Amino acid sequence: MELHGYFRSSASYRVRIGLNLKGLEYDYYAVNLLKSEQKGDTYRKLNPQGLVPALVDGDTVLTQSLAILEWLDDRHPEPALLPRDSLQRARIRALSYTIACDIQPVQNLRILKYLQSEFAVDDEQKTGWVRQWIHEGFSALEQQLDPAPFAAGEEPGLFECCLIPQIYNAERFGMDIADYPAIHRIARACAEIPAFIEARPENQPDSTL
Repeated sequence: MELHGYFRSSASYRVRIGLNLKGLEYDYYAVNLLKSEQKGDTYRKLNPQGLVPALVDGDTVLTQSLAILEWLDDRHPEPALLPRDSLQRARIRALSYTIACDIQPVQNLRILKYLQSEFAVDDEQKTGWVRQWIHEGFSALEQQLDPAPFAAGEEPGLFECCLIPQIYNAERFGMDIADYPAIHRIARACAEIPAFIEARPENQPDSTL
């Protein structure tokens, strides 16, 4: 398999965690978002949206991080990223979508660039924008997380694949995750797991950190 992504992309980070949790080997191909490589003709043949990541498996090309993670779960069922119980699966998907659909999209690189170029938003206003939407989403998640070690119980899964990259972004913008005790608890647990450590942005070949 090939993973085409960027070291600091939240969506790429999610897929790295998922691949690592399942113990799957892959070749990593860096797509430098700051140099707009995602907009080039070569990459757009893989992903016409010009977004990362893209996962290539033989003749199959998959895009959108959560679709990739669920496909991996179908193809490689153990360890599972989603619970077997249908109601629990729906619950974990809802928690994951809170991050992937509501929090992260409004604070990714292309949105922040647009705010700056079209509306002359300065760095302080940009930071305020990011913190607002992360806080709103995290506050809602806090009310929905059980006291178990992870969202689905004893093992990390789809939700943690989404949460940890979002925490990384929150901390980049100066937010204190200790303000969200349930999220902070999960973050501490994931920080001890090799699959999450190896997926961290600073541990990627294209990292500039």
